[in-house]
Amino acid sequence: MHRTLFKKVDYDLSTLVSAIDSGEIGLPDIQRPFVWSNQKVRDLFDSMYRGYPVGYLLLWENGLVSDHSIGVEPKEKESRLVIVDGQQRLTSLYAVIKGVQIIRDNYKSEHIHISFNPLEERFEVADAAIRRDKAFIPDISTIWRDQTDIFEVADEYLSLLQTSRKVDRDEIRQIRGAIQRLEKIRLYPFMALELVSDISEEQVSEVFVRINSKGVSLNQADFILTLMSVFWDEGRAELESFCKDARSPSADTKKPSPFNHFIQPDPDQLLKVGVGVAFRRARLQHVYSILRGKDLETGLFSGERRVAQFATLKTAQSRALDLELWHDFMQCIRMAGFRSSKMISSQNNLLFSYTLYIIGRTDFGVPERELRRVIAQWFFMSAVTGRFTGSPESKMEFDLAALRQKSDSEQFVDQLQDVCNITLTNDFWRVTLPNHLATSSSKSPSMFAYDAALVLLDAPVLFSQTKVASYLDPANRPESSDIHRGRLFHKDYLASVGITEIRETNQIANFAYVESSGPVMNSLSNLKVRMGRTELSQMYHVHALPVDWETMEFSSFLKRRRRMMADVIREGYLHLTTEVTTTTEEDIDISELIGQSESNTVEFKSTLRMDLHTRKVDKRIETAALKTIAAFLNTCGGTLIVGVADDGTPIGIDADEFSSEDKMTLHLENIVISRLGELAMTFIHPHFEDHHDSRVLSIRCAKSSRPVFLKDGNSERFYVRMAASSRELKPSLFEAFIKSRFDS
Repeated sequence: MHRTLFKKVDYDLSTLVSAIDSGEIGLPDIQRPFVWSNQKVRDLFDSMYRGYPVGYLLLWENGLVSDHSIGVEPKEKESRLVIVDGQQRLTSLYAVIKGVQIIRDNYKSEHIHISFNPLEERFEVADAAIRRDKAFIPDISTIWRDQTDIFEVADEYLSLLQTSRKVDRDEIRQIRGAIQRLEKIRLYPFMALELVSDISEEQVSEVFVRINSKGVSLNQADFILTLMSVFWDEGRAELESFCKDARSPSADTKKPSPFNHFIQPDPDQLLKVGVGVAFRRARLQHVYSILRGKDLETGLFSGERRVAQFATLKTAQSRALDLELWHDFMQCIRMAGFRSSKMISSQNNLLFSYTLYIIGRTDFGVPERELRRVIAQWFFMSAVTGRFTGSPESKMEFDLAALRQKSDSEQFVDQLQDVCNITLTNDFWRVTLPNHLATSSSKSPSMFAYDAALVLLDAPVLFSQTKVASYLDPANRPESSDIHRGRLFHKDYLASVGITEIRETNQIANFAYVESSGPVMNSLSNLKVRMGRTELSQMYHVHALPVDWETMEFSSFLKRRRRMMADVIREGYLHLTTEVTTTTEEDIDISELIGQSESNTVEFKSTLRMDLHTRKVDKRIETAALKTIAAFLNTCGGTLIVGVADDGTPIGIDADEFSSEDKMTLHLENIVISRLGELAMTFIHPHFEDHHDSRVLSIRCAKSSRPVFLKDGNSERFYVRMAASSRELKPSLFEAFIKSRFDS
């Protein structure tokens, strides 16, 4: 048998309360979020009064007791014992017996008033009726107050009771006996298991799991917060004060407040931010070892290291609670298109993004403008992919570990962008994301990403002049009652064609933000009249609606719209990948754009792959289109319009003989990825538009953040845009161009 990791120690309640008062037992300060209901506290006293067992206590001998000087305002004694299990019970007993306030999880303070009826020997939670009932002692805390004479308590109770009813001798005897038995609860025996000081935090957690009847795991954050109460009480108080202030706007408009529309954090969440910033670690299980001075790489302990690491945590927490950093970070979330907590599917994602923001700003010195852009890009990526919804600590640990190897701001930015580019592959946009959109869940991360894209694209509500961004912003929401997230195919119509299952009628692809007082389909013709052709086309584009969508079979509509929604999300994300989007054609009629002829930002191609003379697919035609795309990416961005001759004459995409627009888009993406690289595809957004009774393919290219080379056989060629043509630069020239364009 291995050595015993604990010893059994007997206490009575009075001794426990005294040990907490003196500080020998490290019960976190009574003013901590308390989760037990008052009814549960009442039942605890009732069980003890009747002599029933109420469970053991699990304590841990404090291995850092000699180092308690790292905190401030020490109590009468150093905390020899830390409570692992039984904290809520002891807090309940201490709060009632000492008559002190507790803090609820909403950070409002209150007394726990438990009443006692001596005649019926019954406990109740005090309310207005109980307080008026003279049969009750309204607050049993009075029984254990200093210098209280229990006989005087009984006499005062009897005097009040006799003003409302006659009390006979037997009842007097019963009342006095009940009050004396209640007072003797202070002698109630508790059994405590005290774990030895030299076991690890992991072993403490394992003990807790093995002996806890509910089989629940020891919450690491709560455990670390308990340790903070012992070793750094003011640090925990700072966390809780910040979280309390974040619950509601400050009444004093001149006083800065952490309140925001995205998150009301809890102390353990901000603790994780501090740990991530301080040690580039995501697993709280490391914190106790770090505070003991353990080197996580070598496993060795050092007193000097302990002091240094504790100082590091203090500095990191001060950054996490810095209101300027906090609110500047929230601008990153707004920059990513998100407007409120209702759009945040993962608080882990938001807070980890905050961790990265602090590291980038304070450790790597990334310029604020660039930092906001890359954090917005990161947040959007991790939101749309659900990066931190499963095993979040493992993924965060992986991401932080990569940053431990970086040394400057450029490497920091490159690391985050590389993860984004590797994650958001062509397969993600074309396959994974449309599949994620096939859901009726109103909390879908992909739906929130679509909403964010609508904000980024400055989209109006469908058939409205009101912007989606205004509708989603709780600080600026319009009063119009006709704006809502409504079904495109109404339930009554779907029922008429035999579709009644909620999981089908409530598909998120069947919803859009619309301004309409009734079902959209019923008033569609009137709604369309409000819009000009170009305005309607642009509106249909951002709302991912096929032309004549209302005539489509429902399942075909859903499939098509999911693909189009994924394209809109991708377009929104594209706005975050460069500091400036130089293509402004979104706001210009395609016919007007074509009428301006070719320029340094506009070029026409009759076809994407087809030779109009031979009527055969020609790779040279594809190469010509790819040269133009590469040149736009490497220079200042631009738009390639396929289906238009050099002189602006409409040809139409039918000449390329693709079976569908989806097939044409897929072909474009395949040749871009295979010959320009997957990164290039993140800066390209293709979509189809009407032009003079023809359909054309508009390929909008943003300014790339990296050089883009065109693969041509065994060689790579570098193109730039000069006037109205795409020119190849030879190695002797493109090296200087790249240095000037991309390294500056």
